[in-house]
Amino acid sequence: MTNSSTQTVLNAQSLTLKINQQTILNKLTFSVQKGEIYALLGGNGAGKSSTLKTFLGFNKPTDGKVEVLGQSLDNSLALLRSKMAYLPESATLYPHLSARENIHYFLSLASIKKSDAEVNDAFKRVALQESAWERHMQTYSKGMRQKTAIALALLRQAPIFLLDEPTSGLDPIAIDEFNLLVRELANSGASILMVTHDVYGACQVADRIGLLRSGELVGEFSAPTNGRIDTEQVHTAFAQKESA
Repeated sequence: MTNSSTQTVLNAQSLTLKINQQTILNKLTFSVQKGEIYALLGGNGAGKSSTLKTFLGFNKPTDGKVEVLGQSLDNSLALLRSKMAYLPESATLYPHLSARENIHYFLSLASIKKSDAEVNDAFKRVALQESAWERHMQTYSKGMRQKTAIALALLRQAPIFLLDEPTSGLDPIAIDEFNLLVRELANSGASILMVTHDVYGACQVADRIGLLRSGELVGEFSAPTNGRIDTEQVHTAFAQKESA
């Protein structure tokens, strides 16, 4: 569950995004609190990835606003981007380098220095098996690549995670491991916005779910204290036709 803090970390207010005169997001309003896992749930073309890209500053709102840590992206884009760790559906890592080499390379681009011991601690925290640390990424499964990308985010000490279909293509065991890791991150104070079409996975891990349909938020669901969001209720709402 969410921490007691009520600090709003990500905020969208009446966010409208039009691209080539097509409305992608329509007056979208939601927020993510410190220590919260918020899942934006929707089918293909609902506007999920466009929402993430707007928070990252790659899409400029047509109307409304987005804020990160209470600040407008217009004023402090570079600084605010440094506070966010973005994990695409397939983590982009160099296949000919090992996990450790990838970590050190990407940290160097951000002028961050970490010792091998600190990198080892991050690998252990994400449960990446030690036998894989020095292997080339081309031998990794998708779940192992995701763990490496999250280890990199941890070492960057990013307080905000933006996850795009993070469990797509993972087997059930890898999904359970990933959900445990995401919950641990939230419990340590990180704020997580994930977008997904997986109703069951969202209900398993999220504190709140926003149902996105054709760029509009058409419903929101909250987990009860010490419980999970009702999967059947969310599935029923998700399955409704857009015209309903």
